[in-house]
Amino acid sequence: MIRTLVLTGIILISLPIQTVAKELRIGVSGSPPFVMEEDGVLSGISIEIWKDVAERLDQPYRFVVQLNTNTNVKAVADGNVDLAIGPISISPKRLANPKIDFTHPYYYGYEGLLIPKKPPSLIRRLRPFIGWAALSSVGILISLLFVFGNLIWLAERRKNTKQFPRQYFHGVGNGMWLGLVTLTTVGYGDRAPLSKSGRIIASVWMVISLVAVSSITAGLASAFTLSLAELAPSAIREKADLRGKEIAIVSGTTSLKWGKLYEINSILSKDLNEAIRILKQGKVEGVIFDEAPLRHYLKQNKESKLRLASFHLGVQTYGFVLPMNSPLRNKLNIELLDMERKGITERIEEKLLD
Repeated sequence: MIRTLVLTGIILISLPIQTVAKELRIGVSGSPPFVMEEDGVLSGISIEIWKDVAERLDQPYRFVVQLNTNTNVKAVADGNVDLAIGPISISPKRLANPKIDFTHPYYYGYEGLLIPKKPPSLIRRLRPFIGWAALSSVGILISLLFVFGNLIWLAERRKNTKQFPRQYFHGVGNGMWLGLVTLTTVGYGDRAPLSKSGRIIASVWMVISLVAVSSITAGLASAFTLSLAELAPSAIREKADLRGKEIAIVSGTTSLKWGKLYEINSILSKDLNEAIRILKQGKVEGVIFDEAPLRHYLKQNKESKLRLASFHLGVQTYGFVLPMNSPLRNKLNIELLDMERKGITERIEEKLLD
């Protein structure tokens, strides 16, 4: 009997033990396109990348929605969640925290600035017609008319004195009139060269007129179209213009760092929607935030009178947050790097950003 029990125990010990992976508590925070919620279902770049990683590792999990990024990171440090995902920037301050660690970056982006559009003023709309290019074109045209008037008068003054009198100003004036009606293709027919040399000069002038009118018309049309599409210059044209400006910044984000760096007057808001709302109300001159969410907002609100500044404030890298010395770190890094090399991460980003 004892021998049987011993043999049974040895057999049971020798059998492979099936272990079930512990369900991870995944802290989630952030804004579109990285974290989105619709009818209680979470999606977005960060969510889709994590789901792919979890599937590869056969890792069960449940999402725990956090108030903001700082709350999410603190939840990892306090042991309330096992992993934090979302648009969480890998910053020196966070790396210095002895309680947390980051995975390999899964997203590389920029810090952007959202500013209001300003419609061009009346003077700006008329600039193509009063600018240097237009005035110089008119000046050249008048000079050419004067040259043509002199040449046609010299050719016609002896044989065609009725149309081109010998008096200089009268004759040259009639020559310029002929050049003008030819240029505008009006062609009154009250003046016409009779001599062979006069007709040659007039023929050359017709070709010149055709080219000149076409070029000037195309140039003015292009300039006028651009002036209508172009925005009036913002008060913020470059990074140096940010100093002293009132700019909305989302509380608990790394945008605060950029606010201090550029010496702006930071107006804190609880989330991106609130920051954009006070920008629309004219209470601030811009919103500093990660560029990808700003682009996503503009994509979803194409009629918005807002735009991105033409410059970037800095580079951002996002990673997942883990407790320090977590056994998951190396596993996650392997999968994230493999997904990056195979282009899986890029395809997820393109699908949700474009």
